[in-house]
Amino acid sequence: MGMSDLYGPAEEGESIATIHAALDAGISLIDTGDFYGMGHNELLIREALRGRDREKVVLSVKFGALRDPRGAWVGVDGRPAAVRNFLSYTLRRLGTSYIDIYRLTRLDPHVPIEETVGAIADMVKAGHVRHVGLSEAGAETIRRAAKVTPVSDLQIEYSLFSRGIEAEILPACRELGIGITAYGVLSRGLLSGHWAKERSVTPRDFRGYSPRFQGENLAKNLSLVEALRAVGRKKGATVAQLAIGWVLSRGQDIVPLIGARRRDRLEEALGALGLNLTQEDLAEIELAVPRGAASGDRYNELGMAQLDSERKRVQDRS
Repeated sequence: MGMSDLYGPAEEGESIATIHAALDAGISLIDTGDFYGMGHNELLIREALRGRDREKVVLSVKFGALRDPRGAWVGVDGRPAAVRNFLSYTLRRLGTSYIDIYRLTRLDPHVPIEETVGAIADMVKAGHVRHVGLSEAGAETIRRAAKVTPVSDLQIEYSLFSRGIEAEILPACRELGIGITAYGVLSRGLLSGHWAKERSVTPRDFRGYSPRFQGENLAKNLSLVEALRAVGRKKGATVAQLAIGWVLSRGQDIVPLIGARRRDRLEEALGALGLNLTQEDLAEIELAVPRGAASGDRYNELGMAQLDSERKRVQDRS
């Protein structure tokens, strides 16, 4: 996403070089959304995959978010007709005949999830999609969807700073045999070890209005990062590598998504694969960043209200 939208400027040549470096390192999963830069990201990926073996790449695509010409978010469309329409445009932009994992980005409050995943299942039967996925769905929604069609994967935020899935969502997925694609593993840069309190952001940067990057919240969160940095020094690991390594340690059914936009950041992230985190190391990491210690919600109030995965917590607070 950051190569096309919402995280400030990105250099297209470096973006493509980073995707190439990831593929050359053995990374096979590439995740995007048709609304990332209003199609720009899919076109970027198409260019990066030119000349590559399509069968060696797993393309995960989110759809359904509606935007206006200014880039503002104006809703979600999960209607079966919209599923077919969004998919048709995605296939053309990516230059492929099928998508490996296709998923609605946010629950459409006006369309039952059964209808949306049923339409994706129809596209599986037609050969245009290989697997049905979900995104930011709560446990009840996951169970409803799984009654209609096999669901292979749930994409959802999961990190040292965001552990809400552990109570109900992760157990439901494991009961149903659904994998987890964890995004926000570095909490949009907070857990990268490279963020500073005085760092400025461009007007279109999501972090300019993300609660965790504001005022006292940011100061408290960066103090947690410094505690994690101290743990990393003893292991010879960076903050980012510890944060990624912790997610990797949570189970073989959890795959962390890394939003690197540059080759040096990708190289640092790949270093997490060589970490051997013992139970003592993991305990020390969780002591540095206890469950629930992060300050501020992961989205603003409007964004949180759109998350089916957070619905119960938001209702409890209200």
